[in-house]
Amino acid sequence: MISVDPWLLWLIASGLFAAGEMASGDFVLLMFAGGAVGGMTVALLGGAVVLQLVGFIVVAALLLVLVRPLAKRHLLDHTPEQLDGVAVLIGRTAKVTQAIDGHGGRIRLGADEWTARSQYGGEAFPVGTTVRILQVDGATAVVGDAFELE
Repeated sequence: MISVDPWLLWLIASGLFAAGEMASGDFVLLMFAGGAVGGMTVALLGGAVVLQLVGFIVVAALLLVLVRPLAKRHLLDHTPEQLDGVAVLIGRTAKVTQAIDGHGGRIRLGADEWTARSQYGGEAFPVGTTVRILQVDGATAVVGDAFELE
């Protein structure tokens, strides 16, 4: 019969809980993974199986009560006013670095340079013009006159 150290079983359990967390995203299984690390620690210190289970339960419970609410609030909750991704670029102004028409061109936004095209096919902006970003289509900024929204 193969003999496996209890700490190794706790380590495997911790990894399985962490892997399960990736599928659920609810931060419960992650707290159980932390509890399994608690059980593993007791096992490494030579504690009996009952003490290992107590270590698992206590650590998992503390993590569920103290850490999980903070983690959920910090990582999942956000207000509708918080923009992320390219949405933060909408409405910002940029300088034209390569003439823009309905087919293409380039703009400088801060330290970044973006490909850009005009909102309307017949609209064109020469180099040095200030334009406003109206939307982002993939990696291309769709721009319009900087003063039409003001």
